[in-house]
Amino acid sequence: MSCWRWDLQVFFIIPSEGMPRPESSLKIRLTYGLIGLSFLLIYILGYQVDRTAGELLIFLFSTLFFTYLWILYLNPDDSLVYQLIWGSIGLRLILLFAFPNLSDDIYRFVWDGRLLGQGIHPFAELPAFYQQPGHEVNGLTQQLFKQLNSPNYFTIYPPFAQFIFWVSTAITKTVLGAAVVIRCFIILAETGSIFLLQKLLLRYNLPKRNVLWYAFNPLVILELTGNLHFEAFMIFFMVLAIYCLLSNSVMKAALFLAAGVASKLVPLIILPIFLRRLNFRLLVKLYLFTALFILLFFVPLFNVDLLNGMSSSISLYFQKFEFNASFYYLIREVGYLHYGYNIIASAGKYMALITFLGIMTLSLWKFTRANQFQVIMWVLTLYLFMATTVHPWYITTIIAVSVFTPFRFVILWSFMIFLTYLGYTSDGFSENLWVVSLEYSSVILLMLYEVYNYARGQESWFSKSF
Repeated sequence: MSCWRWDLQVFFIIPSEGMPRPESSLKIRLTYGLIGLSFLLIYILGYQVDRTAGELLIFLFSTLFFTYLWILYLNPDDSLVYQLIWGSIGLRLILLFAFPNLSDDIYRFVWDGRLLGQGIHPFAELPAFYQQPGHEVNGLTQQLFKQLNSPNYFTIYPPFAQFIFWVSTAITKTVLGAAVVIRCFIILAETGSIFLLQKLLLRYNLPKRNVLWYAFNPLVILELTGNLHFEAFMIFFMVLAIYCLLSNSVMKAALFLAAGVASKLVPLIILPIFLRRLNFRLLVKLYLFTALFILLFFVPLFNVDLLNGMSSSISLYFQKFEFNASFYYLIREVGYLHYGYNIIASAGKYMALITFLGIMTLSLWKFTRANQFQVIMWVLTLYLFMATTVHPWYITTIIAVSVFTPFRFVILWSFMIFLTYLGYTSDGFSENLWVVSLEYSSVILLMLYEVYNYARGQESWFSKSF
């Protein structure tokens, strides 16, 4: 017997008892239609658009972003959360065979992987060394060398990342093939992160649908799965470590924290947050075993070349590279006015010191209503506000931890930061400081508004609307 009967006079579909109401059914159909539109947009962005097509790229991303917000708006409860989670994983699978057109980091991944395949330490020499007569390495061609975005600098990728590079180049000999292999690992990590976040939300008695802020976020999908950035592994290991801590598995937590550091070095800055959140015995155990596991991860590559190469790369990061910065750009302008030149070499050191002191203050501060994820969010936010370089994928970690908080300024940030791609043209890259100003002014204003409402025990408009 059909669950539906037609009222021909009023032309409505009336559900039988226990079936969804018409508006609920319409919401479901509209949600699935928006997911279908997201699939189409992800496909076009992943396979058809280059980063030099700035206006088209921003138009497609904007459409995808507002589709994402619409999906969240239509689903204010947990009724479709699992279907939507699997839909978000499907969006990642769409990109499986796409070349990472928005990033050229893949060439350095392949370069390092091929060095390791020949038994050569990736930190031993600068790339130009292997283009000199008598030092050629199989696979390190002139064509690949010309594609490197930092040929005059040592690699900065730690051991776990290097392992993935080596595996990808051992399986396939093409750059696209290596990208597909790396993406398979990233999709697995992303899937793990999404389900871990959902499980942790249950532990904190928070709505499961909060995970969709991360799972469906276009920036997360395009930058991690699409552009192959290793924040995907860092997020997975970091979230898994906290899950283990909540399960009283300190040894496992230490192992996964170390794995996060071996993927990207950023998790080192969140270690101080446990100072006030674990008793002394567990704290010492966590720190000692994390240090031990980090050493074990670094042992396969550990020698003088690693120390010299990585320290050189980190020093350059703080004292030479600059991109999409906030407070640093203001300080740089003051330097130009007073000294007549770029003061990054000295300012970078002081800003790193300010960041360290700020992180320690946040870590030791007694937050009465904040869980550890909220503290991590503020620590990472401070770190990026003080950084001289803030690429779009850097904020994906903040998006992940923000799902445990009432703050949504980082969601706005995930849209605004993508506008930095307007700087890429066929002639190279030229940063538009008006775009940077718009990005940070809007994000900081929303952040202050949300902090103000939080202090008053109220929800911001953004939180209430979604």
